[in-house]
Amino acid sequence: MTIPPPSGIPYHRLARTAAHRWWRFPLGTLFIVAVVFAAMIAFVIFTEIFGRPGGPDGMATLGALPDLALGFLSIAVALPVTMVAALWIQRRAPGTLSSVAGRIRWRWLAVCLGVATVTIILFLGGITGLSVLTGEDAGLDDPLAGWGPFLVSAAVLLAVVPFQAAAEEYLCRGWLLQGLGAWLRGPWLPILVQAAVFAALHGWGTPWGFADLMLFGAVAGWVTVRTGGLEAAVALHVMNNLLSTLVAAAFGQLAIDETAADMPWQGFAVDVPILIGFAAVIIWLAGRRRLPAATPIVVYPTVAYGPWRPAHAEDGAAAGIR
Repeated sequence: MTIPPPSGIPYHRLARTAAHRWWRFPLGTLFIVAVVFAAMIAFVIFTEIFGRPGGPDGMATLGALPDLALGFLSIAVALPVTMVAALWIQRRAPGTLSSVAGRIRWRWLAVCLGVATVTIILFLGGITGLSVLTGEDAGLDDPLAGWGPFLVSAAVLLAVVPFQAAAEEYLCRGWLLQGLGAWLRGPWLPILVQAAVFAALHGWGTPWGFADLMLFGAVAGWVTVRTGGLEAAVALHVMNNLLSTLVAAAFGQLAIDETAADMPWQGFAVDVPILIGFAAVIIWLAGRRRLPAATPIVVYPTVAYGPWRPAHAEDGAAAGIR
């Protein structure tokens, strides 16, 4: 049996139900980490069995595209596992990870995908232009992979990248943000902590790369709280990873192991105004659409109830649980 959140509660507090206990969040986190780690080990064993020597440090490899796809899938496992942790351990509906409506708001997600696409195109164009202006190699002279290899890579990437990116959002901006929000009333400390965890999970490359990941995590967390759901953060993350890997596939560079953590200063300089602009547009559009940032309130003669609560007057005291 799942326990619904009270009415009128913001996104970062959705784990604060009547079933909330201090141990549920750390126990659920350990469960998620254990299952995802086991999945990663399973993919490594699979590669060792069916791969061939030639990877980094003499490890087995299936090839650039299969290795990348398996790496993304090992992360994507966190998506259903996080939902299971919310259901089994926190005893709440998994849909409360998605938004204050208890589900993905698909029309809003479509709007966010459009904004995110323009945002990432501007970012990729900006970092390329600034790299050229500052004398850095932007890779514009690299040979193209050809239509055949590109289309194969694109099909695989379209199949796995959205789930990988969504999994990271449900884990960081969903599970971690709400888990910390169950203990803290204000959203800023949970936003900053999950942003730091998000950056750390990508490893340490350059100071600029770490700062950019922190900024990305903080902006994604902020728009999640302000819009009452993960749609904007998922859209930005999906389009960032998808367009970046498609560009790499076009030049046959999927085997390059650099990530956002290795970003040079040019990328950070371009990304700061781009991310701030994305957040401003998303929040403006959410305001125009009157998108609720808290669980809806249904007003009865003597008490207010949320969308999941039964209309029994004796439950009035529980409706205000924080």
